Amino acid sequence: MFEKLLVANRGEIAVRVMAACEELGVETVAVYSDADRHAGHVEYADEAYNVGPAPAAESYLDGEAIVGAAERAGADAIHPGYGFLAENADFARRVEAADGITWVGPESGTMERLGEKTKARTVMSEAGVPVVPGTNEPVESADAVRELGEEYGYPIAIKAEGGGGGRGMKIVQEAGEVDDALDAAKREGEAYFDNDAVYVEKYLDSPKHIEVQVLADEHGTVRHLGERDCSLQRRHQKVIEEAPSPALSAELREEIGEAARRGVGEAGYTNAGTVEFLVEDGGASETHRGGGGEAAGPQFYFMEVNTRIQVEHTVTEAVTGIDIVAWQIRVAAGETLDFEQDDVEIDGHAIEFRINAENPAAEFAPTPGPLETYDPPSSVGVRLDHAVAQGDEIGGDYDSMIGKLIVHAPDRERCVRRSARALKHFDVEGVHTTIPFHRLMLADATFRGGDHTTKYLDEELDPERLSEAVDRWGSDGGSRAPSTTSAQTLTVEVDGRRFDVLVEDGLVEAASGGDSADGGSEGSGVSAAEAGAITAEMQGTILSTEVEVGETVSAGDVVCVLEAMKMENDVIAASGGIVAEIAVSEGDSVDMGDTLVLLE
Repeated sequence: MFEKLLVANRGEIAVRVMAACEELGVETVAVYSDADRHAGHVEYADEAYNVGPAPAAESYLDGEAIVGAAERAGADAIHPGYGFLAENADFARRVEAADGITWVGPESGTMERLGEKTKARTVMSEAGVPVVPGTNEPVESADAVRELGEEYGYPIAIKAEGGGGGRGMKIVQEAGEVDDALDAAKREGEAYFDNDAVYVEKYLDSPKHIEVQVLADEHGTVRHLGERDCSLQRRHQKVIEEAPSPALSAELREEIGEAARRGVGEAGYTNAGTVEFLVEDGGASETHRGGGGEAAGPQFYFMEVNTRIQVEHTVTEAVTGIDIVAWQIRVAAGETLDFEQDDVEIDGHAIEFRINAENPAAEFAPTPGPLETYDPPSSVGVRLDHAVAQGDEIGGDYDSMIGKLIVHAPDRERCVRRSARALKHFDVEGVHTTIPFHRLMLADATFRGGDHTTKYLDEELDPERLSEAVDRWGSDGGSRAPSTTSAQTLTVEVDGRRFDVLVEDGLVEAASGGDSADGGSEGSGVSAAEAGAITAEMQGTILSTEVEVGETVSAGDVVCVLEAMKMENDVIAASGGIVAEIAVSEGDSVDMGDTLVLLE
């Protein structure tokens, strides 16, 4: 077993990995950016090292700095968590090449084959796993996309080859939308995955999103741990996940599980991973193939392999009793999986709720700010994975997650009731959260019946119900002044390593939360109060500007695209006018209230 493991991540997943390390007797090392000096994962670790400024590209995505920190700390393993560099084969290769450091994940070559969607489609097809009709090679031109649209029939999906979580995916309903969609998919692929290659698939109209958890060791043993239902999504981002799926027959459940196991086995996969499928016709109880011709039961299709731990691994742990993160570490250390496939049993039902700092009534827009009140629930059947505490700031530099609430019960009906109780007692003030949305879903007939598909939130749920839920159960946020005490713990860095120093009877001035009285116009050059100014509604990074000086715009036109908390947001003109000034450029960081475009 390893002696010291560095977690190349932040937030709740970093703490989750560290907790597994503690139980295995492994010391832990955190890395952190300037924005995360006081973050929960930093406090939790045995030691911590600064790896750069707040922008992820200069810290959590800096593979050289992270490996350098591991070498300085004397770590003999690196676990990537999820997101950031977790599915970056080049980073895995860098770790593999480092002297005395083990990569906790699949081998870099396997990551490359399965992480790029076109290669993964080929691998799965060769293993006899059904795939969605589409291309197995990147598509270069809009004309080629239109030809495929004619071949498959619209709608089609243009997807970034290195994508995931809906990033880099654009749905095209007709030929006239191809040019803009192709440009957007390539832009997101480059921005998020450093790869602008895209491919095309037939877009399934209203599928269920089913994924299978797999574990494989270096000795040829492959196991699947059952499936999760991740169909409740907004803008292709999962918000509630559960295990097992309420929409699969026993026969279909067995067939999908074995397809996942077969596919990763023949690919030579090791460590933990997830095989994702789309299931047409939602559900259920009918026989999966044969006997019915046109009326045969639901069909499943391979979508992608996630070569890492998933956010929602928790529900699988709850129903199987298997510590997936601990097994990631044990497999990387050379151990053999010590259970048979028949030993994997599903006990009851579990649901995970992503508690994000977002406003459901405003299209789930991120709402960074301080956790003025943070009082999560506990009691029987409740697990909370988080790395925050009351008074912490949910910043805008990274994703909007506050924590994950996982509820387990003997069956789905009781799990829903138990979840309602837990969410009722989850008290957060200072930022909007997704808690009102979750409470709404637990009373929603479609969700309770297990009949929701990936389209339900975006196309079927009445937005007015979200507004009513926020009015009923939400928080308007607020602010409070920082306090001072006669004894404080200061954070200092010595040669990039973090230390906590207790200062007693010293005069310590509390740091500002970053909001200034004049609204802060760094990077804008134009007063936000100026008439005709289109301002940023959240902190983020400019992905593109869509207008030019002198251009006439109308109300509702997109003037620029802002990436915030890993989501792409169109900035819309509220009224018409002529573009007098563009105050930002692609790649600029902006704060809430900064002027982006000035109209006259």
